[in-house]
Amino acid sequence: MYRIDSKIYRKITNDSDTDILQIDPDRLGEWAVENAMTRNTGKSRAVRFTRARVKDSLNYFCGDQRIPEASSCKYLRIIIRRDLSWADQLNYTVQKAWKALHFTMHIL
Repeated sequence: MYRIDSKIYRKITNDSDTDILQIDPDRLGEWAVENAMTRNTGKSRAVRFTRARVKDSLNYFCGDQRIPEASSCKYLRIIIRRDLSWADQLNYTVQKAWKALHFTMHIL
């Protein structure tokens, strides 16, 4: 069994770009069927990265299942928040440092 994580992204500047982005999960689904692969669509998330205030929600689908919107994602071990803030990454790094320090203190 193989596990493949993938990210699909595109710069969205208009409604046409939104439609074009939807083509990618559709093609991925077709490829999975053709190659007898199963997808865990429950793990799919959609994130919009912008500092602008946007009221409309993302509306992407994986097959007939709507992809829920998330506030951040992890990419190459870096947490990227939708507002492009480093707060989540900083908190994650501090937690890891405290755990390492705590572990080290118990050894000594």
